Amino acid sequence: MKPFLYTPLPTRVVFGRGKISEAPNELRKLGISKPIIVTTPQQRDAGETLAHSTNGVAYPHAEMHTPVRVTSAAIDFVSKNGIDGIVALGGGSSTGLGKAIAFRTDLPQLVIPTSYAGSEMTNILGETEDDEKKTKRDARIQPEAVIYDPDLLATLPSGFAATSGLNAMAHAVEALYASDGNPVVWLMAEEGIRAMAEALPKRNGGHDEALYGAWLCGTVLGSCSMGFHHKLCHVLGGSFNLPHAETHAIILPHAAAYNAPATRAAMTRIAVALGASDAPRGLFELSNSLGVATALKDIGMAESDLAKAADIAAATPYPNPRPLERGAIVSLLQDAFFGRPPPQTSH
Repeated sequence: MKPFLYTPLPTRVVFGRGKISEAPNELRKLGISKPIIVTTPQQRDAGETLAHSTNGVAYPHAEMHTPVRVTSAAIDFVSKNGIDGIVALGGGSSTGLGKAIAFRTDLPQLVIPTSYAGSEMTNILGETEDDEKKTKRDARIQPEAVIYDPDLLATLPSGFAATSGLNAMAHAVEALYASDGNPVVWLMAEEGIRAMAEALPKRNGGHDEALYGAWLCGTVLGSCSMGFHHKLCHVLGGSFNLPHAETHAIILPHAAAYNAPATRAAMTRIAVALGASDAPRGLFELSNSLGVATALKDIGMAESDLAKAADIAAATPYPNPRPLERGAIVSLLQDAFFGRPPPQTSH
């Protein structure tokens, strides 16, 4: 076995049905007396309810891809209202804005996810400015506490649950071939894929198992470097404004097929977790069985922009087991654009 380094990230996790009731107690442990409750406009009511029980101030202005302009407005709100902590209630957009505020203020954070995004378990922040999405890692970004309450996902639309879950699985897939992975990460990644793959087809009956899988997938996202899949999705989201979870769901099987020749052991683990004979095809078939979009053309991508996306993705070096080759990336994007199955691989 090759040498490895493993440093667990210091986030307190509270998991269980009805655990949102623990939010006031968790805030007291963090020394927070007046939190900003960050949500999207769609979750305004939930944010106001939580603000009432925590002496917080609702802020329903989070947006997809965490635009810097939105963060700047939130920072101004924080400074003018005596805010001493952050609660992010929602999916990746709310978590992203909460982390962006924390990065700039070093205020403590509590995250209460209502999707399977997984970013709540990481010290990673992706921000968009001038049509470009950039990521950074910093200790200030890591949330101090997370409450996972499956009851909050009971009304999650099945389509969004599926794309959010596939987005989470992408973290675990890339963790299995990350250059800085280790045996602990591999165990969590494989178990996260298995749990999510088993839970998602249950639609409204698998929230506990799926949220457990999302926690594992988020933990490995924060524990090692991500590769080409995440690079390409950031390009498509930041430069072409494609929806985050849907983009990850569509690209995942194609990015796995791209890396398969250089990641045989990882592909075997993924296939086992999926109960499939081929990892990329298994990922594609799972997505297809969930009834979500499998083609970029169906979520707003223009065919004329595929070459530009490939140019951007190939322009910057990125840790990945297979070198980034523009021609191969164009072929991948064409398959993803039309929703064609990825090439069959062997492991």
